[in-house]
Amino acid sequence: MVRRADAGAEIEDRQKASKVNALAELWPFVRPYRLLALAAVLALILTATVSLVLPMAVRRVIDNFGTEDGALLDQYFIAAIAIAGLLALGTALRYALVSKLGERVVADIRKAVFDRVIGLSPAFFDNVMTGEVLSRITTDTTLILSVIGSSISVALRNVLLFIGGLGLMLITSPKLAALVLLIVPAVIIPILTLGRRLRVLSRENQDWIAVSSGNASEALSSVQTVQAFTHEVASRARFSEVTEESYSAASRRIRTRAVMTAIVIFLVFTGIVGVLWIGARDVRAGEMSVGMLVQFVIYSVLVAGAVAALSEIWGELLRAAGATERLIELLNAEDRVQDPAHPRPLPRPVRGEIGFEDVHFAYPARPGAPALDGFDLHIAPGETVALVGPSGAGKTTIIQLIQRFYDPDQGRVTLDGVALNEMARADFRQAMALVPQDPVIFAASARENIRFGRLDASDAEVEEAARAAAAHDFIAALPEGYDTYLGERGVMLSGGQKQRIAIARAILRDAPALLLDEATSALDAESERAVQEAVEALAKTRTTIIVAHRLATVKKADRIVVMDQGRIAAQGTHDSLVAEGGLYARLARLQFTDGQVA
Repeated sequence: MVRRADAGAEIEDRQKASKVNALAELWPFVRPYRLLALAAVLALILTATVSLVLPMAVRRVIDNFGTEDGALLDQYFIAAIAIAGLLALGTALRYALVSKLGERVVADIRKAVFDRVIGLSPAFFDNVMTGEVLSRITTDTTLILSVIGSSISVALRNVLLFIGGLGLMLITSPKLAALVLLIVPAVIIPILTLGRRLRVLSRENQDWIAVSSGNASEALSSVQTVQAFTHEVASRARFSEVTEESYSAASRRIRTRAVMTAIVIFLVFTGIVGVLWIGARDVRAGEMSVGMLVQFVIYSVLVAGAVAALSEIWGELLRAAGATERLIELLNAEDRVQDPAHPRPLPRPVRGEIGFEDVHFAYPARPGAPALDGFDLHIAPGETVALVGPSGAGKTTIIQLIQRFYDPDQGRVTLDGVALNEMARADFRQAMALVPQDPVIFAASARENIRFGRLDASDAEVEEAARAAAAHDFIAALPEGYDTYLGERGVMLSGGQKQRIAIARAILRDAPALLLDEATSALDAESERAVQEAVEALAKTRTTIIVAHRLATVKKADRIVVMDQGRIAAQGTHDSLVAEGGLYARLARLQFTDGQVA
């Protein structure tokens, strides 16, 4: 897996070379369509057999040019045309079957990889660029499609032509065939020697393509920030650098493959010319007929063409093997957060009791910097708890551990008395609604963005949630109202509008636990007041955890937990914490006018 920080070094130092046998990993995807694959193989055998029979018909025609029976000659010509018709039909059938098989298998691979990746925890993406993952799903699967839908079929056909052609050459003229066999070792040696080098270069090329895609995806997804800081030149330079590395790796692969192809073709055809020279002398000496020599020539061309095609296809197979390895890496990726083999069910009805018991946690990317250090907290069902404190105190980490995006290094997090790591994530997450600090808007309509909270919600329920989140008025004013397409990442909306859509989504979910991570930070005073009233109404019937920097939004919380450096510094009501002095009172003096906190 290529990491963000040292992509180039890891590619350069990669020891694992792709091997053609990696393509065997594709068998589980081919197995459900084995009847289709068998039909394709039978069509392939048919075309190869017909190709091998055709030279015999040509020989009969040539050797019977001088016959007095014109009808016999006509029959040979008719047979040759019939064979050509079978060849055309078999080739068309083979193409249709293998193309369908390739498209079907690749579609299944893409779905399997996406299904796997979409379920991986955020911890996995801490060190892996999403652009690289997308490259694997698109570029690598396209390579596999070309192999399954074409290259493997062509390779098998040429193997059959090589074996069958060689056998029929031995039958036609053992002497000339023996001379041809002397050429085979000279052809195989460069294929094996240069093939090893080609394997490494093929994998390196694909890795650089993935890095390039990841770099472009990252820059384009943050294009406003890039332009705001006039970082275009540096971004172009970085993308140009990785793209040139990809091109250099591709150039090395192409040169190696070109050299291998040139050597193989030269050796094959030089050997055949030499053998034919000897055959021509045998014809002049009367040791073989002209038709026999022509038959041998055609078989020689078939065998030589098969060897040349196999040397070409070998490179494609190696590239596809590298792509297969990369996709299998994703399918077999180890996730730090996994569901138990036999998960415990979440008690129903869900009460919303949340507990942290001596929790120690550090993000995998920063193992030496604890985000939580011996954290203990019990939140009663229906209680509204606000988490406040300076940046980096661990407030958002609490939300992420409750969602089990990460597992604690020590201690446990519980919901209704059951540890989260003992339950299936999909089970307990249904009991939670999240409004993240950075609201996510999908490239869909406003209605579908809100309905993301609960897919079976009616249009009336969607609009009711929007009203509760103070979002109805601005949505109704959009060109097509709730059916207005919001653009990629909600580019048509302001920051406050995005946040209200996200809040409406959480309200629609109607979950027993509501998690608000700076949910009102982008709202104006009027919208914040309206949303705050909606949150207060929701909080009366569910457990609510509010992460906030603005203390005015949490004054009415049942309990305020003050965090500092991953620990609880103090907790209580707003008034009691102000009276107590300490960190909360200092934060309050900074935020309220003239230091008045009451």
